[in-house]
Amino acid sequence: MTQPLQTVKGTKDILPHETPRWRFVESRAQDVLARYGYREIRTPIYEATELFARGIGETTDIVGKEMFSFDDRGGRHVTLRPENTAGVVRAYIQHKLYTQPAPQKYWYFGPMFRAENVQAGRQRQFHQLGVECLAAPDPCWDAESIAMAAHFLAELGLKPLDAWQLQVNSVGCDGCRPAYRDALQLFLRSCQADLCPDCRVRTERNPLRVLDCKVPACRSQLHQAPLVDTAWCNDCRQAFAQVEEFLTAAGVPFTHNPRLVRGLDYYSRTVFEFIACGDRLGAQSTLCAGGRYDALVADLGGPASPAVGWALGVERLLLVLGTELPGAQPPVAVLVTPPGTPFSETFRLACSLRSWGLSVEMAPGGKLERQFKLAERLGVPFALVVGEAELAAGEVILKNLTTRSQQRVLISRDALRAALTSSLQEVQ
Repeated sequence: MTQPLQTVKGTKDILPHETPRWRFVESRAQDVLARYGYREIRTPIYEATELFARGIGETTDIVGKEMFSFDDRGGRHVTLRPENTAGVVRAYIQHKLYTQPAPQKYWYFGPMFRAENVQAGRQRQFHQLGVECLAAPDPCWDAESIAMAAHFLAELGLKPLDAWQLQVNSVGCDGCRPAYRDALQLFLRSCQADLCPDCRVRTERNPLRVLDCKVPACRSQLHQAPLVDTAWCNDCRQAFAQVEEFLTAAGVPFTHNPRLVRGLDYYSRTVFEFIACGDRLGAQSTLCAGGRYDALVADLGGPASPAVGWALGVERLLLVLGTELPGAQPPVAVLVTPPGTPFSETFRLACSLRSWGLSVEMAPGGKLERQFKLAERLGVPFALVVGEAELAAGEVILKNLTTRSQQRVLISRDALRAALTSSLQEVQ
């Protein structure tokens, strides 16, 4: 017997009983983000590899270890997108969206791909909800972006300090960060023997990446590392103070974590993470993260366009939310056809009811007992019995499966909707 095929490691089917939860999250996102003036953008799931090498940074783990890259049939080197900020910025430049009124605000929702270890909430094909606010130099846009993420989580029932904690920091700018980089590198060289092999390489190539390492031995060495806020220039210090001021005004609780950095090279000044409370995500507890990236648009060939954004892992969000989300909505009624009644009439009626906006299921015919059992198994509140006598009179029997009461109802849009609405109120 041929062995059945399975999903590829790191990928996962999203089955019909799960998709309503995904739609719930996406619909809430659409609603909240629209209130802040964000519009949806959809970019290809693969791009030129150079885009990610230049945008994310060649010294990052993503570019160095985690990308799915290949040559297409035309000999072009392409990569399945590991994140979407670079793709959005590419579209912003390519289509000259920077000529439109600033700031330009976009959101996206879709699959990303990284060859990383599979664990709770982390797959090699995973999904992100993300936002990008471009041509936005003022710190107020940092604060708005963070407040919007907090608002979205609250709309899902995830409250601050109970479900998540917000940590913010600034990694400085091109003017002040080099001095901090040198001081951090000097410190890391003094404890090379106690760092993991990756961090020994990072010490020379990109020392700030060591601060983002999750290896316990490396983290234990960082308690004595110099802090980035000691190297801030006056402009960075003032910008961070404004972000804190705006978040306080918005009522968003936060903690300044001076050791917080992000794993991508394009960040400058503000960075932030929403950390999930509890242990649902294990050691990888980041729920949503982002920051400011003032040079990325120019680095990729566009005009200077300071920007800020964030991304949220949908699989991880669903783990934190748990199972208490709207599930699939069952049909409101099942059409039951007594023996001897032409099933074609039931089929015709089902089509009419659906065109009227009602959700119905057809029982397969046969014994009435079996048809009612189907209604019970589907969890629907009503059965519509369509016999020959009822059809001749232009009626159906509306049977309340909870109270066992029943009534005759004319087969019309208004009559059926009124009867179902009234009966639903009785059930509730």
